[in-house]
Formats: sequence, C-alpha cells, structure tokens
Amino acid sequence: MLAKIASIANIGLETVPVTVEVDVAESGFPGFTIVGLASKAVEEARERVKTAIINSGLEFPSKKITVNLAPADLPKDGAAYDLPIAVGVLLASGQLSMDSKINLARVYFYGELSLDGMLRPTRGILLLALFAQKKRLSEIVVPFPSANEASMVTGIKKLAVKTLPQLVRHITGQKIISPLKRTSAKKLKEDLQADFDLKEVAGQELAKRALVIAAAGGHNLLMWGPPGTGKTMLARALPGILPPLTSHEALEVTRVYSVAGLISPGESLIQKRPFRSPHHGVSAAGLIGGGSNPLPGEVSLAHLGVLFLDEMPEFQRGVLESLRQPMEDGAIEIVRAKGHVRYPASFTLIAAVNPCPCGYLGHPKKECKCSERLIAKYHHRISGPIIDRIDLSVTVASVETEKLSLTDKKQSGQITSKEAKYLVLKTRQIQTKRFAAISIYTNSQMRNSEVKKYCYLTGEAENLLKIASDKFNLSARSYFRMIKVARTIADLENSRKILPLHMAEALQYKQNI
Repeated sequence: MLAKIASIANIGLETVPVTVEVDVAESGFPGFTIVGLASKAVEEARERVKTAIINSGLEFPSKKITVNLAPADLPKDGAAYDLPIAVGVLLASGQLSMDSKINLARVYFYGELSLDGMLRPTRGILLLALFAQKKRLSEIVVPFPSANEASMVTGIKKLAVKTLPQLVRHITGQKIISPLKRTSAKKLKEDLQADFDLKEVAGQELAKRALVIAAAGGHNLLMWGPPGTGKTMLARALPGILPPLTSHEALEVTRVYSVAGLISPGESLIQKRPFRSPHHGVSAAGLIGGGSNPLPGEVSLAHLGVLFLDEMPEFQRGVLESLRQPMEDGAIEIVRAKGHVRYPASFTLIAAVNPCPCGYLGHPKKECKCSERLIAKYHHRISGPIIDRIDLSVTVASVETEKLSLTDKKQSGQITSKEAKYLVLKTRQIQTKRFAAISIYTNSQMRNSEVKKYCYLTGEAENLLKIASDKFNLSARSYFRMIKVARTIADLENSRKILPLHMAEALQYKQNI
C-alpha cells in the first residue's frame, strides 16, 4: 500500500514542499530503504522511526518498506523527516486510515523523533509556519518543544505534539489535540537590560557620542585606544541604547535563528536585538556561514543587531576580508557545489583596536616596545577596503585618575544609557517615517540614489564635504557614507537640512580613520 505525507525542506531561508512517499510491499524481502537525495541524518531515520514505532506500542511491519523524498533532485538534510516517515509507515501498513476525520492531504508534518516515541525540538518550525500561511494550507503538525516558534503566525492551525501515540489518537479521532493558541507580541517582551550603562564608563564622552550616532543610524564604528580604556564596556553598553525590534524586524531575526536551531525550547519570537561577539579565532565559515548544508554565520546571526569584533587585528586577515560583501550588501551568498543559499546580514559593526600589538603606542605614561615593522604588520591586517566601509572612528584615550574616583559625584556632560536611548528612539522614528515607502530601516542602509533623494545639504555643507574629499582623498563610497552620517547627526538635532556643523562632525570621525 502507498501513502503520501506532506512535509518541507529548508534551503537557507527558502522553504520548498517535499512529498514523503511510503510504500509497504506485500512481496519481497523485508527491508527499509530511503531514497531521494537524502543525507546521512535522513538515512539514519530508519532506525529512529522503527524503534520509536515499536516503543510506542505500535506495530512496525516486517515487510519491504521504500521511502521516497520527492522531488528526488533536491538535497534533504536533518532529522525533521522522522515524523512524516513514521506517519507514512503507519498509513501504508493499515494502522492508520486516510478516511479518518482528519484531512491528512492538507496537513504538513515536521519533526524529529526520539527512540521512545517522543518528539524532540526541531529547527525551522517558523519557516514551516510561514510557508503554510503563504500557501494557505490548513494545518501543521510540529513537536511540542518547538511549537512556540509558530505561535505568532496566523491563518493556520498549529498542532503541538508531544508523542507519536498522542498523534495517532488524534488522527483516529480518539482524542483530538487542541490547536496552539496565538501568542500576543506583548507577552513576548524580553528584558533588554545591557551588560553596562554608559554612565559606568568613566569619561570618554566623545566615544559615547560616536556610539549614539552609530546606534541612531546603524553606522559602523571603530574604537581605537590602549587596553583598559573602556572600549569593550562601551560596546557592551550598546544594546542598552538600541530600540527594540519592530514586529517585522523580529520576524526576520527569528527566521535566521530558527533555521540555525538557536531558539531554545519554549521560546517564541525574538524581541531583543542580536549582539554577537565572536572570538578572534573564528573561521571564515563560522563568521559568514557555511558547511555542506550551509547554516547562518555570525554576520547573519547579528542581522538587524550588532557584530562586535574585539581586538579586530587579531582576527585572520582572510576572515576579515570575508566581511566585505555583507557590509556592503546587507546579505551573504554562500555557494556550494549542490547550490547556493542567501542569508540576510544587515548588521552594525563595532570594532575595538589597539594602536599596536602591546597596546601602548602613543600612551602618555607607558612605553611601547613594538618595532616599526611589527606595528606596520599589525595595522596591515585590516585592509583599506574594510576601513573604507567603516563610517566612524574615535580615539578612546587613557582616562585621567580624577575621573576614576569612587565617590558619587556626577561628571559634567555625562550621558546615561536612558538618555542616549531616548535620543536614539527619537532619531529612529524620524527614519522610520522617512523610509516608510521603501524596505530599509536606517540611514546607513540608503543607496546612492536614496542619498540624493533624502539628504539635502546646504551649499556650505556641500562645499565643506568637497574640500575634505580632496584633502583626505575620500573614495566615492566614503563620500556617500559621510553624507549618511551627517544625515543621522542632523536627525539627532531634528534638522531637516544637513548643515555645515553636521558635516564637520561627520568628517571629524572619518578623519581619525
């Protein structure tokens, strides 16, 4: 007897339908074969499915079983086909009937089985739910531990199943499983508390100002200075001044984390902006994504959030060079012999750099012991094209002893994370209104044509930019990036026009680079 069960395959963030065809033959030697360009993990489903069916108190047919995953030319990977294969075996062997009260032809099955018949957390549940919503399908059956991923998706029935016997009772009508209720976004708010408050960083007011500009416009920032001056603390304080994700942004981020399998059981929509800080020993595949079945890398996991590279020159030069495309395009293409996938990677880069290997070049009190050759080699690890993609650079100098006093006295001009976040939120609202008709969120995402449309420079500001461009030999990319930064500074001042003082401040940060 032949049974057909609907499922899906996730190729990157693209979801395609897969039909699981199961045939239980009355003749031939007993066996269990899976065909259809299945990976090792899919082939191992034979033992998982067989043991799960037996341990669930059901009968596993001692006959010739053939499973075809169609279309046969599409690579299949992962353990999510366990559930549709198990349901197909039970249908084809006559233990379940297609004439049941449940219209199985309109149901998509997806999930990994344990040997005891329980369903395990499975990555990609959100992508299945969004696919079902788009195709106007009626119902999806997913593992209970991962079902919350789909709770925000409307228009479909979501069945959260704990065990295989529970699903059998549902299909036969003995005990119907109630559909998962929709979760309100208001119930998903997470604690957005950052590791540090800006007021905890002694001094460094110029660096804090640059951090606010970076947060408000999504601009890349490089902090340059000796060890112990607060570069890492400033970066760790950044999440505390970033606005929460909008519902659309949260869905984008959650899709990436879902396909990567990084959503913990019971969690749902991600509301907190990502903050990724990979170790300097990370490989190129770990940073941009990869593998035989390409998974998202750190740049995609930082989508719509922050990628922090501490001690940036300590990263391998080839790894840093792989950042060029995502920094420019906001996405990453991973090409393999079997095909290619595309992941979003629109992140804000925050980099911390020491002036030399020992860190004390130019320090007023400590002597640098690095040779000129060693310093040049150290600086050479960050190439010109990478530097050209960094909008802001600020020197984080050593702090005066007076500012490190433990007595509770407020420093003049000191800004707190609460105050900075208010400025950032106000500026982001201006950008949201400005870009309402196009699919971008911040000034840094503007293309050159959009810069010309939305960035009005006064004659004095434009003349200042031209003079600086000639003096510092700015590239065309840097020229337009300076206008974007100036646009953000003008937005912070609630100015419709970009004035000379806005452009002068933007150029000040580029001059440091």
